[in-house]
Amino acid sequence: MTWYPSVTRPGWRDCAVSVVVITGAAGLVGSMLRPRLARSGRTLRVLDIAPLTAGPGEEAIQASVTDMNAMTEACRGADAVIHLGGIAAEASWPDICDLNINGGYVAFEAARRAGTPRVIFASSNHAVGFTPRSAFPVPDYAFPAPDTYYGVSKAAVEALAAMYHNRYGMDAICLRILSCFPRPQNVRMLFTWLSPDDAGRLFEACLTAGRPGFRVAYGVSANTRGGWVSLAEARALGYQPEDDAEAYAAEIIAEHGEPDPDDPVLRYLGGEFTLPDDQVPRR
Repeated sequence: MTWYPSVTRPGWRDCAVSVVVITGAAGLVGSMLRPRLARSGRTLRVLDIAPLTAGPGEEAIQASVTDMNAMTEACRGADAVIHLGGIAAEASWPDICDLNINGGYVAFEAARRAGTPRVIFASSNHAVGFTPRSAFPVPDYAFPAPDTYYGVSKAAVEALAAMYHNRYGMDAICLRILSCFPRPQNVRMLFTWLSPDDAGRLFEACLTAGRPGFRVAYGVSANTRGGWVSLAEARALGYQPEDDAEAYAAEIIAEHGEPDPDDPVLRYLGGEFTLPDDQVPRR
């Protein structure tokens, strides 16, 4: 493999991660991550097409993830990019292509052009959403089985991540996130919840892991009812989950009832994204 000078900084992995670009920083996951990734001496460059107010230790940039010039400038001098930007539900194919697939390309290419050595891509369990319950726990590098155009976009950018690692020597970590919300919202999330604090632990582990290369790992908390996906690769990166959706189980079950093994939402990893078209959550 050729390690290109533009993405190789001798000794950088031994230093603090001092500048991190976060795309989609105004969104749900971005808003939860920002305070959890803040560190003394670290600058977070928070980028979104929506207006942002910079907090302590932040630089706000209003731009689209599809704007190559703006993204390249945002990446200059950065140690890593956390790419969260894009559509977080099913949408039309043209919109998915533009914002998710092309936006993913721009994130990696901008990082390469700017010499940023690491990109952490927020992939999704929907890249393998049609994995049946009989195949749980889903392996870290499971072959794509997308459940929607949205899932296809995540699988496509995972492929881009592999190419940018193999061709340009970049560290590229793809996190197949399950359900990242402030608290579990339904019965399925008793199995799939990723707490905000565990999300912070996971992304911090990815920022600070020494020369990870190309990785595909899952993002989920230490849920009592978990076991749907492997956590081996996430743990290898240094992730140690601490939270458990079971703390909310009594409340969730009182509202929604006990989990039904025959519920179509529990048939595949992707949940409601595997339902008929008119029932899939859309933008």
